[in-house]
Amino acid sequence: MTEETVTIRDLIRRSREAVRDHDRDGWLALWAPDAVIQDPVGPSPFDKEGNGHRGPEAIAAFYDNVIGPNELITFEIDRSYECGNEVADVGLIRTVLPGGKHVAIVHGVFTYRGNGKDQLAGMRAYWEFNKAELVEAEQS
Repeated sequence: MTEETVTIRDLIRRSREAVRDHDRDGWLALWAPDAVIQDPVGPSPFDKEGNGHRGPEAIAAFYDNVIGPNELITFEIDRSYECGNEVADVGLIRTVLPGGKHVAIVHGVFTYRGNGKDQLAGMRAYWEFNKAELVEAEQS
C-alpha cells in the first residue's frame, strides 16, 4: 500500500476549511515547526514590526488574536497559480467580524509554500490594511 502525497493545494484547502470551521488544532497542525506567516506582509496592526509570525507559539497567537475571534472567514479565489511546491492565489477574503454586524473584505494575493513533508512552511498575504473594505453584514 502506498501513501498518497499531500499536495500544496490539499494543504491550502485544509487550512481554509479549518479556518471556516473554527478548528484551531486542525489549523495549527498544518504548519511546520519553522513556518512563517506574514498576513499582511510588512508592518500592520497584526504585526507591528512586520517580521511575520514565526514558529508554533507565534502562529498560535496569530490564530487566537486574528482568526479565532471572528464569526466566519471565507475565501473567494479568482485565479490560482501553482509553481512547484508553492501557490499564489488572487482573490478576496470576507471576514464576518465579532458580533456579526460587519464584514471586512480584503482583496489581495495570497502565497503559500509547502515544505515537502506534508506541512505548510509559509504564507504571505499581500493586501493593504488601509484599503480593506468594511461593510454591514446582511442580516437574515
